[in-house]
Amino acid sequence: MGRAALLVLADGRFPAGGHAHSGGAEEAVKAGRITGAASLEAFCRGRLYTAGLVAAALAAAAAAGADPVELDAAADARTPSPALRVAARRLGRQLVRAARSTWPSPELEALAREFPKGAHQPVVLGLTARAAGLGAEDAAYCAVYESVSGPATAVVRLLSLDPFEATAALARLAPELDRVVDRAVTAGAAVSTAGVDALPAASAPLLEIGAEVHAAWPVRLFAS
Repeated sequence: MGRAALLVLADGRFPAGGHAHSGGAEEAVKAGRITGAASLEAFCRGRLYTAGLVAAALAAAAAAGADPVELDAAADARTPSPALRVAARRLGRQLVRAARSTWPSPELEALAREFPKGAHQPVVLGLTARAAGLGAEDAAYCAVYESVSGPATAVVRLLSLDPFEATAALARLAPELDRVVDRAVTAGAAVSTAGVDALPAASAPLLEIGAEVHAAWPVRLFAS
């Protein structure tokens, strides 16, 4: 399969449920940590080097053929917030549904049986990339882009931010996305010899705390 499948997988219109999640941006807007394009860029940079790096490495490892059950346990250990674990599994379940229809594969079927309530989304993303004929680098790029594009899209809605400014902020981050992908692919490849301990465990305590605060809101625009 050609690499054009990457465009389908990374397209925001792919029915994987990501549009319902802000990546922590909704809580950050209410707390005053995101007020415009500059603070959005800083927020996305923080997500990129923490949650984005971890997700990209998990996705790269899954795309390279690492055991998805072990990767899921590693993802759980790297997600202290119960609210974020629930969100990751909900997104994983939705992505499995979309992926099984789009790129049917025995590995996706096995994953759906193993995790009926959903595996962590980055693990599913890696297996989906694998089913689509894509490689570890492709899976990592999808993961890092999702880690910053989700908050950017959400902030356009939450603050009525000029979408041109939000897109420009993402464009300025592009060279850093490349560097994080390189780190993620290297870590993902190391799993085959060193096990899941080779994966990064970059932490973002404020994102974790914010997720718990956000989950307790009685009314919210986004699920996470």
